[in-house]
Amino acid sequence: MLEKPLLDRIAIVTGGAQGLGEAICHRLAQEGAHVVVADINLEGAEKTAAAIREATGRRAIAVRVDVTKEDEVEAMVNRALEEFGRLDIMVANAGILISGAIEEFPLEQWRKVIDVNLIGYFLCAKHAARVMKAQRSGVIIQINSKSGKRGSYKNSAYAASKFGGIGLTQSIALELAEYGVRVNAVCPGNLLDSPLWVQSLYTQYAKRWGVSEEEVRRRYIEQVPMKRACTYEDVTNVVVFLASDYSSYMTGQAINVTGGQEMH
Repeated sequence: MLEKPLLDRIAIVTGGAQGLGEAICHRLAQEGAHVVVADINLEGAEKTAAAIREATGRRAIAVRVDVTKEDEVEAMVNRALEEFGRLDIMVANAGILISGAIEEFPLEQWRKVIDVNLIGYFLCAKHAARVMKAQRSGVIIQINSKSGKRGSYKNSAYAASKFGGIGLTQSIALELAEYGVRVNAVCPGNLLDSPLWVQSLYTQYAKRWGVSEEEVRRRYIEQVPMKRACTYEDVTNVVVFLASDYSSYMTGQAINVTGGQEMH
């Protein structure tokens, strides 16, 4: 194995200020990449970029982006080009989760999930593709979910956005293959120690089911054949593989990282 499989590659990671996105930024830098930390939360992105520079000695810059706005996505890619001269890796990680029963789901909330998770991914892929096609090289990676493979209870907007993301991944993989650009998705299981769970979902589910937060966690772990939660390292291992030349014959794939929970 190469010591630094992503040495001097240039990466953009959306949603890079916290949680899984922050972990991806750090891991790409550890593997040799220079990183554009992109997030709607610029202050958080700047903290992540500073931490990367200090820990790895790699170049890292912060860019504010709302992935639902095309002019901001275009500006993000242009900023990466100004700073680094090329773009090798686009990780479309920015995402939101809003759940609810179908008959009560407000349209504007449903549409917001699609806007961020699906249209946001489309815009990132679109503007990465214009650069990567000209280079005749590059990798686009979407952070998807096991909810992109199987319906999710009272979570129709999120699952629809993630199923759509896999269709988009396959379609643009076909389109870009002849230009040497690969497009893949990663489908993590439940990141039970992530901010989304710790700050939000445990409380929501405990209240909904009338049980303790510890019981919510136990139930989710029980559903996993390997009997543990998905970790950031589990996901970043696969992201590095897909971003590197080790996966040079793989495109249009949606790779499960679910401890056996999803096998399709």
